[in-house]
Amino acid sequence: MSTLLSDRNLSHLFNVCSTEQVKEFVPLKRSIRLHGHSTTVRLEIAFWTVLEQMADDEKVSLAKLLELISDTCLVANDKNLASCLRVLCLKYINIYH
Repeated sequence: MSTLLSDRNLSHLFNVCSTEQVKEFVPLKRSIRLHGHSTTVRLEIAFWTVLEQMADDEKVSLAKLLELISDTCLVANDKNLASCLRVLCLKYINIYH
C-alpha cells in the first residue's frame, strides 16, 4: 500500500465513498434566475446539499443565496459561478462545520 493510501484520514474518506453514496458524485443541473435572468448551474449533488444548508443557515432561499454569491464572487476577473460555488462550499464546511 502506498504511503498516501495508508494515511488514516484519507483511508477514512475512501471508506465513506461507498456505492450507497455514489449519488453524491452525480452532477445535477439546476436552472436559476439571477436578477431576472435565467442561467443553469451544474454541480455535484454533494455541493447542492451544502448550498441548501448554507441557505437554511442564512434564512434565505437557495435562489437568493446564489444571487448573493454571484454578485460578490469574482474569479480571475471573470465570473465562473460553478467554480465559485464549489470553493465557497468547501470554505463553509471548513470554517463553520
